[in-house]
Amino acid sequence: MFAWILFFTLYFKETDLMAPTTRRTLFSVTVFLATCGIAGSFISQKVSAQTAGDESTLRDSLKSFTSVYSVVEQNYAEKMDTDRTDKAIYDGAIPGMLHTLDPHSNFYDPKAYAQMREDQHGRYYGVGMTIQPQLIDGSMKILVLYPFEGTPSFKAGIKPGDMILSVDGKTTDGMDSTAVANMLKGPRGTHVLVTMMREGKDKPMQFDLVRDEIPRPSVDLAFLIRPNVGYMHVTNFQETTGREVGDALDKFQASAPLKGLVIDLRANPGGLLNQAVDMADKFLKKGQIVVSQHGRVAQDQVYTVSRGEQGAEYPVVVLVNRNTASAAEIVSGALQDHDRALIVGETTFGKGLVQTVFNVSQNTGLALTTFHYYTPSGRLIQRPYDNMSLYDYYYVRDASNPKSNANREVKLTDAGRTVYGGGGITPDDHIDQIKGNHFENTLLQHYAFFNFSKKYLSTHSVAKDFEVDDATLTDFKAFLKAKNVDYTEADFTANLSWIKDSIKSDLFTSQFGQMEGLKVRAEWDPQIQKALGFLPQAQALLDNPKGKAAATTTASR
Repeated sequence: MFAWILFFTLYFKETDLMAPTTRRTLFSVTVFLATCGIAGSFISQKVSAQTAGDESTLRDSLKSFTSVYSVVEQNYAEKMDTDRTDKAIYDGAIPGMLHTLDPHSNFYDPKAYAQMREDQHGRYYGVGMTIQPQLIDGSMKILVLYPFEGTPSFKAGIKPGDMILSVDGKTTDGMDSTAVANMLKGPRGTHVLVTMMREGKDKPMQFDLVRDEIPRPSVDLAFLIRPNVGYMHVTNFQETTGREVGDALDKFQASAPLKGLVIDLRANPGGLLNQAVDMADKFLKKGQIVVSQHGRVAQDQVYTVSRGEQGAEYPVVVLVNRNTASAAEIVSGALQDHDRALIVGETTFGKGLVQTVFNVSQNTGLALTTFHYYTPSGRLIQRPYDNMSLYDYYYVRDASNPKSNANREVKLTDAGRTVYGGGGITPDDHIDQIKGNHFENTLLQHYAFFNFSKKYLSTHSVAKDFEVDDATLTDFKAFLKAKNVDYTEADFTANLSWIKDSIKSDLFTSQFGQMEGLKVRAEWDPQIQKALGFLPQAQALLDNPKGKAAATTTASR
């Protein structure tokens, strides 16, 4: 390891690479080399030293890289300034090296590393609103999509659709949403003055907001969707997910015992492994395996249930889709293998590569694949990725074709049910994804419902018992005509249910907050309604004597 670092230093001096480069350029190259070195140091702690031949090959490879960089730096048609050098290193050399290994090993520059850590913590300091750019009268404006409930923005009365004109006196003209968001963030307790324009108001409004800790819950919706039947939407797995799931279950059980639960993991990209284990702990028996991970360097690990569901049994249906990945697949696979839940939807993404994040230097991070995930029955979650581009890996795949199970490994659940390995979690029952059509896409591209809600609420108010009636639909049609949105009556009639739901959801989000808008969506969502219909089959899993015996045996090991 020290020989490698000495070689890096000597080689730079030999090629005079330092002379024409800026300090930032040198830092970028050093980060790349340090990435290689640090990764090597972790490995060298676990395995025997490399042979002289291996070290010679490594020196030759590194010398080839630095030779190429030297030629580029000295001869490229345009000057290799700081920005160009950063792009070559951060966006080119390092990701290129890692992506030849697998699709998920990655390098985080300081900005991306800070964002990753913020996402894992599930909180930040700011005013608590989601904003988006929108083209209005030929120029791009920054609008509030919605404020988070309970935050400074929400308490101050900021509404969806409010246009941000300036922040602390600095105009937002020409800024993108990221730049405006960064101005709104800041230390807890500090003030920020936001000037906004609202539909129906004659002059701008000013809000003196005091920044605070803004929680970003991973369980963004949890309510009784039917009497004694809960619905829970888990968006990702961050440091608070296990606690949030437990709080939601306690809330459900507070009034009366649950008779069923739908867990929605659609489009959940995963996150922290320990939080997936913590969530599974709420539904499985003490001692049951949740997941195991196997790698080349570090010791294999098996994660088991430490506390268990404490005897609270009710049927569980887990709704997944092709974008359910990683930690969300761990939970789905564990509940399926132990016959604790019925999995419905589409075959999941198939991310079973475990990344360990190494802090490199200057707040940068290397997410390097170190393990593979396996479900309790021994299924490998990761799907194949060799000999394909990143685009094909992420976007060109058949996650819904049941014939794709033909060549996959077969495993058995505790109760002897057949499940499939070799990539993703195959659902017990398939539910087709909701597919939009041209008319729906046109309305969404024009922000039709979002903008209609602004206009409608400037002259109306809605109550909790509000329903979209003929008068509301007439107003909506007039709004579409005024905005030059083309449609036919046939389009409108064919999509009437979706239109009513979309209008009501956006009106409720503006009038009552994001939570009420999400409830409207969930109560209408055809996939959720189909998932609720599978609760009797989930109950049958609980009633299976073979499954109960297997669970008891596993827990008593």
